[in-house]
Amino acid sequence: MLRRLYDWTMAKAAHPHAEWWLALFAFMEASFFPIPPHPLLGLMCLAEPKRAIRFAAVATVASVLGGLLGYAIGYGLYDTVGTQLLGALGLTESFPKAACYLREYGVEIIMIKGATPIPFKLLTITAGFIAMPLVPFILASIVSRSISFMIVGVLFRLFGAPIKRFIDKYLGLVTVGFVVLVVGGFIAATMLGGGSSQASAKCEQTAGAPR
Repeated sequence: MLRRLYDWTMAKAAHPHAEWWLALFAFMEASFFPIPPHPLLGLMCLAEPKRAIRFAAVATVASVLGGLLGYAIGYGLYDTVGTQLLGALGLTESFPKAACYLREYGVEIIMIKGATPIPFKLLTITAGFIAMPLVPFILASIVSRSISFMIVGVLFRLFGAPIKRFIDKYLGLVTVGFVVLVVGGFIAATMLGGGSSQASAKCEQTAGAPR
């Protein structure tokens, strides 16, 4: 079953309109959609390694644009759309801490946290809520999303064909390895996210404050 699902997904990832689906997923994920575009990006890069950097660039641009939508939700629609959206995504309790970190560290949090498994949509909505200056927000988002997507594109561009042959032969082992890496990434992000400064300690205890 796993093999059939893999072959089916690979065929869809190589579809002529796959770039549009990738752009749509990246756009929505940056503002309100719970599923990240990275699996689709990875499969598309596997299907066509020579276009991997192009795919990563598409995801980067679309994600930055989607981040602007998230910013707009936080800035002008937080009391209506924003609160319901965060609640539906299970991010309500994380919001006060995110707001505190963004107030204390600004674009550093966007650049660093945006490249981790921490939901980018939480950062974009929160950045709008605290009225982070727009230009620094956009520049930080470009850096963050480039790190997140372009590394994937470059790696698959350089090693895509061997990686694809390996996955075709050892799909089960690759699946287990992927799960381990994802879980490890979340654990590492949690361990490194708190920081050691007084500001970090304050943000761990904050209940949030109005803009």
